[in-house]
Amino acid sequence: MSDSKVQAFSFGDPEPVLNNHDFSGYFETWLNGRYFEPHISLNGLAKSFRSTPYLSTAIIYKKNQLVSSFKPHKLLSSANFERMVLDNFVYGNGYLQRIDNRLKDPLQFKGLMGKYVRRMKEPNRFLMLIDGFNEHEFAEGSICHIKTSDVDQEIYGSPEYLSALQSAWLNESATLFRRKYYNNGSHAGFILYMTDSGIDDEDVESLKQAMKDSRGPGNFKNLFLHAPGGKKDGLQLIPISELAAKDEFLNIKSITRDDILAAFRTPPQLLGIIPSNAGGFGSIKDAREAYWYNEIIPEQTRIADTVNEWAGDNILNFKKFEDVNPIL
Repeated sequence: MSDSKVQAFSFGDPEPVLNNHDFSGYFETWLNGRYFEPHISLNGLAKSFRSTPYLSTAIIYKKNQLVSSFKPHKLLSSANFERMVLDNFVYGNGYLQRIDNRLKDPLQFKGLMGKYVRRMKEPNRFLMLIDGFNEHEFAEGSICHIKTSDVDQEIYGSPEYLSALQSAWLNESATLFRRKYYNNGSHAGFILYMTDSGIDDEDVESLKQAMKDSRGPGNFKNLFLHAPGGKKDGLQLIPISELAAKDEFLNIKSITRDDILAAFRTPPQLLGIIPSNAGGFGSIKDAREAYWYNEIIPEQTRIADTVNEWAGDNILNFKKFEDVNPIL
């Protein structure tokens, strides 16, 4: 009886859906003595913004629509308005600082980097973290906080795309895996099974070295093997997961893209996405107009009401759809 045995193993422990160590486990705002800590990692949101083109493009498109409809004011420039809007969409929090002249009259409204601004214990007081630990405290009432409402707390706002972060990270992971797959060259995605008695140990070592040399830069090289008198099945290439990896990559990219666009309620034709079907996505003109009335106008109203009420003046106004998108 042969001593060889068939062996099997399993890998991967069960993973709970509600994991205490995931990104959404930090939804809590607490006072550290001086200011309230953000309920979610702002650094994590900044990295997630660059994780996939669908996420960043959807945010930038909405930001551009608001900036293009913004009417510049002598106290608020387009650049400062753009800074505030971008931070509001990425972090759920945008900030404007009122800079006064010597007579205590408003001289300029300046957009602040929302990633480093913190709400202090008093409702109308804010500070900015400089170099991670130095604190610059602003004058009371000089900061306008534009925030997107959150269901867990009212100190800070939350971005609307939180539900799509898992899809964005999965999209990024699929892309990174694919890059490693190609950079690896041989991919470790097959088993080279040799049973030909005509191939000796020296030939095996030469073949192993040739395969190692085909990895990395200059990969996807062709290999030549000459085995006089070899058998037909003496050398077999058994793929493990190459075909499945190709199919799953396309599916993951497509499904996660749809999740992200659904979170932003953005028609794909507005983001330059190429349709996979022959019929396309429909009229881009109709999609742009529907998006404007469903998404842009509510954002204009929310931001303008907050800023104008805080400033005590009607400094923030927007153009109409017909002015931004004239009928040709």
